[in-house]
Amino acid sequence: MNFSLSSKAITATKTDCLVIGLPEKGEWPETTKAADEALGGLIKQLDKAGDVTGKNASVNTFPLIDQPWKRIIVVGTGKDSERNLANYRKALIATLGALKDGPSSNALICLADTTFQSQDAASSEEARLNLIGRTLEEQLYTFTDYKSEKPAARKLNKVVIQTSTADKPRKDALNLGLATGRGMNFTRDLGNTPPNICHPIWLAEQAENMAKEYDNIKTEVLDEKQMEKLGMNTILAVGKGSKQPPRLIVMEYRGGSTKDKPYALVGKGITFDSGGISLKPGEGMDEMKYDMGGSASVLGTMQVLAETKPKINVVAVIAAAENMPDGGASRPGDIVTTLNGMTVEILNTDAEGRLVLCDALTYVKKFEPQAVVDLATLTGACIIALGHHATGLLSNNDELANELLSAGERSGDRAWRLPLWDEYQSQLDSNFADMANIGGRPAGTITAACFLSRFAKDYRWAHLDIAGTAWNSGKAKGATGRPVPLLVDYLMSHAG
Repeated sequence: MNFSLSSKAITATKTDCLVIGLPEKGEWPETTKAADEALGGLIKQLDKAGDVTGKNASVNTFPLIDQPWKRIIVVGTGKDSERNLANYRKALIATLGALKDGPSSNALICLADTTFQSQDAASSEEARLNLIGRTLEEQLYTFTDYKSEKPAARKLNKVVIQTSTADKPRKDALNLGLATGRGMNFTRDLGNTPPNICHPIWLAEQAENMAKEYDNIKTEVLDEKQMEKLGMNTILAVGKGSKQPPRLIVMEYRGGSTKDKPYALVGKGITFDSGGISLKPGEGMDEMKYDMGGSASVLGTMQVLAETKPKINVVAVIAAAENMPDGGASRPGDIVTTLNGMTVEILNTDAEGRLVLCDALTYVKKFEPQAVVDLATLTGACIIALGHHATGLLSNNDELANELLSAGERSGDRAWRLPLWDEYQSQLDSNFADMANIGGRPAGTITAACFLSRFAKDYRWAHLDIAGTAWNSGKAKGATGRPVPLLVDYLMSHAG
């Protein structure tokens, strides 16, 4: 697919399809006015007749004759007072839904001049171009690698986005959006890959392939013998019930000064979670291939960094294992010693994510990070608390938490902060070890983060529980690519 910007008059661009935005009430964008004038007032006539309404995300397509454009898509952008990032994105998605499988081979999209009422960064033209680029890549995604009969290729192969001026800041904004969309799609590819293919060694190979493709990425993979020598017994405890051995994947992107301390991402990479001896119910267990959503998001984010080359240093640590229930698997009641020397009583083998993460959080300390953000499809309790709209956020540092919340608002990939109070820590008490790996049903998301916090005392740390946002179930089943947009926005806000 070819994407580009244009600042020429829209009548100077011949295309199969012109896309314009129509507000429900209020001032029309300049491109909509220009299209209406070129069409002899057609848009006004359609609006007056009720053939188009301007209602947000409504889409109408009309054929044209003797015009630079063969057809026009009029997408409703809603009322000025209700126009925000979320509704703007809905309008973009509706537009691409009508465009991507239609008869047009190329299109001119004139939606970057649709403004918001708010005056924050999300209302700037650069921010809108970023979102348009990201949404284009995201909505044009398909995953058909394992279908014997491939769908017919789409006719659409070129998209031009109209902008006030095609200067470097706007080109950079579009390119960052496109790169973010590609990072999301890489994340989705990894999550959608079946677990008989996507196991810890395969996941490590994807990281190694990235290092081969991009000279600004360095990858190291630790096998089970190396982890055993270091004392990473909790990762090993999770993986020992599977024929697929665990791996610790360490990636470095060095785009900043050599003196700058890195930002760190830590991802949970459980490539399939049967629950182990604490076996999960069979219904819906196929979706446990998405239990490596945290690691997939880390890899997707690293790809964005590799492509866009921001001036920042980032290290990524992925703890990859498969949680299976064979004769060598960990049992409820086992006690293991973590990398930092503390002991854990495993009361439930289905609370394995925190076990692989705790050793990774200890390991990442060696890089002296400025801040650490871990990502994990960690608790079903987070879905009960927040549903599938917001990622759960817990942190030991208010400034870091606020930075991540702001990044989520700017990107539309939102998170919601939950408390991490000391009062919850007592739920992890064990009679036989330093701590238990579960704290009972009450506040399950919080007690899971309390467990992790014990291994993150030496640096600024935040935990993102993406159990409700990393994938969709039902008819739209598939990985979402979240929270790559949040992470990219957060890291870019710190780039030199």
